[in-house]
Amino acid sequence: MFALISRILNLSGRYKSRIQAAFLCAFVESILSKMPIFMAFIVLAGFADNTLTGKTCLFVGLGLLAVVVVQTVVHYLSDRLQSAAGFMIFADKRMELGNHLRKMPMGYFTSGNIGKISSVLSTDMVFIEEVSMSTIGNMMSYMLSTFVLSVFMFVLDWRLGLIAVIITLLASLVAKYMNKVSFKEAVGRQNQSENLTDAVLSFAEGIGVIKSYNLLGEKSDELTENFKKSRDVNTKFEQKMTPWTTGLNILYGVGIAAIFGLSVFLHQEGVLSLAYLLGVLLFVFDLFGPLKALYGEATRLTVMNAALDRIEAVLDEPELSDNGKQHIPAQAQPGQPEVLFNDVTFAYQDKEVLHHISFAMKKNSMTALVGPSGSGKSTIANLLARLWDVKSGNVTIRGVDIRNVPLSELMDQISMVFQRVYLFQDTIYNNIIMGKPDATEEEVYEAARKARCYDFIMALPDGFQTVVGEGGATLSGGEKQRISIARCILKDAPIVILDEATASVDTDNESYIQEAISELVKGKTLLVIAHRLNTIQNADQILVIDNGQIAQQGTHEELLKQSGIYQDFVNIRKSAAGWSLA
Repeated sequence: MFALISRILNLSGRYKSRIQAAFLCAFVESILSKMPIFMAFIVLAGFADNTLTGKTCLFVGLGLLAVVVVQTVVHYLSDRLQSAAGFMIFADKRMELGNHLRKMPMGYFTSGNIGKISSVLSTDMVFIEEVSMSTIGNMMSYMLSTFVLSVFMFVLDWRLGLIAVIITLLASLVAKYMNKVSFKEAVGRQNQSENLTDAVLSFAEGIGVIKSYNLLGEKSDELTENFKKSRDVNTKFEQKMTPWTTGLNILYGVGIAAIFGLSVFLHQEGVLSLAYLLGVLLFVFDLFGPLKALYGEATRLTVMNAALDRIEAVLDEPELSDNGKQHIPAQAQPGQPEVLFNDVTFAYQDKEVLHHISFAMKKNSMTALVGPSGSGKSTIANLLARLWDVKSGNVTIRGVDIRNVPLSELMDQISMVFQRVYLFQDTIYNNIIMGKPDATEEEVYEAARKARCYDFIMALPDGFQTVVGEGGATLSGGEKQRISIARCILKDAPIVILDEATASVDTDNESYIQEAISELVKGKTLLVIAHRLNTIQNADQILVIDNGQIAQQGTHEELLKQSGIYQDFVNIRKSAAGWSLA
């Protein structure tokens, strides 16, 4: 329990002093909360001893009023300090997570971790920021209240205090084992929350495909099964905790009965006065209340602990190193290639997918990657953009290893256009200007003209200020593609990676996109993941990728003269309309 409090304090960072101040307020409040009982004890003791006076009653009344006023102020301060701190801490934590995700390799996002990230943001962080601070504050209040009440029992009689301490220690022992069970179940509970989030996201994102293949029943069953599993996991959690909470309640009952019985016995023996007996009666039924409330928070504490583990697991994922200090020169040295892959090997976790890849790209040249799906073409392109790091070998731009270059500078050198375009839920203008945030309005319009999207944008109700749906859902595939090309034209990076953008668009859009790409690649060094034969016939070099290796390399004419994969592809293309290299 103290370890969790320490963990929360470490998590709080610059807000640590607020939490500590809230603890101080909780301490004062816990003492004040018992003052009415103590004052009632004074009145009853005076009444029993026949020493009660009007002046005493007046002082007690004024004291109660002062206690209520101070307690109200302290409670307000405690709530303000700890509640605001929770939201401020996790506002910073979300920014930290966002900054961390920005630096992580793309492989993390393609390994089934989207549900985990969503669950951490929408479940774990929300639970802690809304529950943790009030829970921690209450815990401190409960512990201090238990201490104050136990001390008062010792004041009344050391034997009464001893019983209170014994019951407190036994409750602590039971709670220790209860927390172990609770933590174990809490981990499964939070993991199922992640699975449910993943299932909901999968269902929502794939609803179009699900409907088109009439899989609503099957996929709905999968989602329903996840809902049922979440229900069962939460029910199991409560069932596992019930025997422990029942045992604690029985222990508190035994403690109250023992203290009350001993008090009556001591009074009959003349050891405990009537006034003190009345004091015991006032305190005994509230004696273990704070302790009961403290361990009643056990489930929240263990869920909080599991949530913290999951948050820290994401934050502990290794980032791409970004401590490079070298700069890419504006021009390559004479005879030096613009881009060089030197004996590059790459693995997804333990599975090696690229084996000893070596090739050079001259400035203003076009290199095309062809080969079967899954052969490694996209991986090569992603390594050039340093979305992952190579396992061995190196990738250089103008002689500089890209791992030794700040990521922001590397990204200034490269533009990327892929088949699957993502536009943000924002205006078209803001989606384009992302390519060059300091661009003028006229530069944005000129990029749109070159990308052949100016006319259709102006035909929209709000022109460039039209807000597109998330992912660009309100635009056609070809329109989104042209806007993404406009973004790259505006960026004007010297190296362009192109996953052939016309491979999955309609004929009407294809000609516009081809014209837009022609504008984009003027004077650029181009790496193309090719899907159509007519795209690569004029490439300066073609790399045929198969099983993570360069199986063939040369120009279109040179490769046609060689028996092998490329020649087979071309022959198939000639005999089958619509043949694709991918």
